Amino acid sequence: MGVIGWLDANLVSIVDGVAYGLLLFTLAAGLSLVFGMMDVLNLAHGTLYLAGAYLTFLLSGGGWLGFFAAIAAGIAIGAAGGVLLTAMTQPLAGRGHLDQALLTIGVALIGAEVFLALSGGDPLPASEPAALDGSISLLGHVYPTYRLVFIGVAALLALLVYLVFERSTLGALVRAAVADREMVQALGVDTRKVLLAVFAFGAALAAVGGVLGAPIIGPAPGVDESVLVLSLVVVVVGGLGSIRGALLGALYIGQVQSLGVALIPEYAPFLLFGSMFLVLALRPRGLAPVARPA
Repeated sequence: MGVIGWLDANLVSIVDGVAYGLLLFTLAAGLSLVFGMMDVLNLAHGTLYLAGAYLTFLLSGGGWLGFFAAIAAGIAIGAAGGVLLTAMTQPLAGRGHLDQALLTIGVALIGAEVFLALSGGDPLPASEPAALDGSISLLGHVYPTYRLVFIGVAALLALLVYLVFERSTLGALVRAAVADREMVQALGVDTRKVLLAVFAFGAALAAVGGVLGAPIIGPAPGVDESVLVLSLVVVVVGGLGSIRGALLGALYIGQVQSLGVALIPEYAPFLLFGSMFLVLALRPRGLAPVARPA
């Protein structure tokens, strides 16, 4: 089988890997911003995804109005969660990552127990809008319509996040507030509000990722833990604090997961961390690390 034949045979898995990777990006981008820029290890990040996915279950019902309501609620709840987590972790700023990890793990455990109480311990069905509940022909293969639409929406979201944080004045202000907080404060900027906004944005992005990704990875016990682990892997592979790295890392891990399950399912559980080891062996700071000041 030639390259063209192999690509055709595995086209669905490859496109699935793109969708899966872009879903991981919506999670990992916020985690990378908070950890890489603010030096806060937020292990409750997966809980925000689970909250967004649960909102899709509650509100969507197959209609556009409910789906957009879930997105709006996800933004509000995610941002509020980010503000709350900022207030909780701020007193631990000088005490290292272990204390932050213990605190946010506690929050994640509480969130998991609340979900268990609400769901009864069973996976919940979270449906896409009825208009997208179908399949289309993709180069001779049948592929779910919603996943293709999700790829387009998530790609636009990734581009927006990249432009805001890497190519705009606002992004320069955030990076300056992280690199030299005292100097930015001397210019009259309240850096606490800047960093609070970053945390709220990252948390809202995770919750919106849960809303949009629920028809792909639905609300179920343990989902918060699995997406958190995958997001941490993406952040490490891509490079701390790097939006471009988070995108490259997410697309890479998405392909590893999707093609691994399709081609060598018996070894798929080992491929994730094996691929992370391979990247870090060749590029210890990740695929696209943030440039360090000279």
